[in-house]
Amino acid sequence: MSASLIYDLAPIGSIVSWSDDTPRPQERFKKKLAAWQIRNSRGRLIRKEGPRQLGNYASSGYLTLHEADFGGRNVVMRVHRTFALDSDLAFKVIQRPPVGSVRVFDRAGSSRELVHLAENHEGAKAWLREHGYPNAVLEPVTADEIAADHIEGRAV
Repeated sequence: MSASLIYDLAPIGSIVSWSDDTPRPQERFKKKLAAWQIRNSRGRLIRKEGPRQLGNYASSGYLTLHEADFGGRNVVMRVHRTFALDSDLAFKVIQRPPVGSVRVFDRAGSSRELVHLAENHEGAKAWLREHGYPNAVLEPVTADEIAADHIEGRAV
């Protein structure tokens, strides 16, 4: 599936994998394996940005996936991967956010980014008390939204 279909059909909070369809190198080939892992991994969909025009530059739009956190409880580094909607990689939805879970966004508006996916509203509030985000927006995952990603008989 293309990045543009993920953009159109997958709800924010989904776990998405990406691949260049090459076989995984053996563990003993450390550099080849590291290069392969950049183009073959998975992450949580945290942001979608549509096409835009900035002067002479035209962006096809993109999606951003949160791949990993490093550093333990107090995260030192977050790994996000951003893909253009015209990427040559193959994408696949591994898991959709459960109905009833609550997405915590860092702010309102089109530039918002998912910072946490909680099991329920109480869990989202508890997470916010611990982590801050004064402009956070809570948004529940609805059954209509999950069902909408089966448009035209194509399950994402």
